[in-house]
Amino acid sequence: MMNKFNFTKAKKIIIKLGSSIITNDGKGIDEAFLSNFAADISLLAKKMQVVIVSSGAIAAGLKKLGISTRPSELSELQAAAAVGQMDLIRSFEKEFSKVSMICAQVLLTHDDLSDRKRYLNARSTLNNLLEKNVIPIINENDTVSNEEIKFGDNDNLAALTANLLEADYLILLTDQDGLYSDDPRKNSNVTFLSHISVNDKILDEVAKATTSSVGRGGMYTKILAARRASLSGTHTIIANGKNRKVFSNLLNDSVSGTFIQSEERQLDARKKWLAGQLKSKGTLIIDDGATNAIVNSGKSLLSVGITDVKGKFDRGDLVQCISSSGQEVAKGLINYSSSEVGKVLGQPSDKMESLLGYVNESSVIHRNNLVVLKKGK
Repeated sequence: MMNKFNFTKAKKIIIKLGSSIITNDGKGIDEAFLSNFAADISLLAKKMQVVIVSSGAIAAGLKKLGISTRPSELSELQAAAAVGQMDLIRSFEKEFSKVSMICAQVLLTHDDLSDRKRYLNARSTLNNLLEKNVIPIINENDTVSNEEIKFGDNDNLAALTANLLEADYLILLTDQDGLYSDDPRKNSNVTFLSHISVNDKILDEVAKATTSSVGRGGMYTKILAARRASLSGTHTIIANGKNRKVFSNLLNDSVSGTFIQSEERQLDARKKWLAGQLKSKGTLIIDDGATNAIVNSGKSLLSVGITDVKGKFDRGDLVQCISSSGQEVAKGLINYSSSEVGKVLGQPSDKMESLLGYVNESSVIHRNNLVVLKKGK
């Protein structure tokens, strides 16, 4: 069932810029586009948190190095990325400063999001930046990535970021107006898909790989990204980044592009993701107060409510929470190792720093990383 488009109620969005949008046909950074983009983001950021995933580093580097065709050798791409990333982030900083906004560079590899400890570190850092009204500019760490750890394209990276931050919307800006029933550059008899479910079989038919001389993406990767993002309840919008009305229309709950609707409620999707993690690495015994707070009030697990710790685990591992009566109450991704938890048993959160010498998070398990297994009252 198609829901009414309600973008203005979004709290957090991910915007991905393709190489074809942020560069002049692979000839360097499109400063005019970036200037307009920064002005649009300054308006969006007044209403919601914004994260940007940007391509363009390799394309900018190739231009600066005088290379006209994208090389196939990984080391050449890494070298181009190292050169181009400097220009890319410098351009972002210049244009965003004109609208009195601060941006931050964040480089990620696949390992950063597949390892649970680094996953939590990346999540905490990005959320901290957003709370400080900083715009994170994320790109794949092309200078160190290899065949085993590279994301493959920034559409995939953007979708993983949407999963990481539980974004409401993923906006993929490309050089096309949206999704068609076929490639409009090859077939003039096509139908524009303005609103479609992520589970619609039509997407299987139109998910045909496309390539460009400098980019790695295409509509095929965008459909895959939309499906990945939907697993955490994120809706996807595919739109033409050169259309200046895209963001103004979104702020009026109108789509200039294709809206791919997720069929997962965010809470349900998050629970499914947590429930599907690996076997619990350890156990926390919690008192009645903590059990009540988690089950009936949707609270995070604090150190003061923990009475015992069993097993050996590290930050980011999945642990189970057992009530004083022996019932499994919840499980989630923990912010501290077993030895660290042992030092703060039964202690209030404001004493964690004095006991440990530092604080990762005020909670032992944040409610967003906690799935409740016991029914409440």
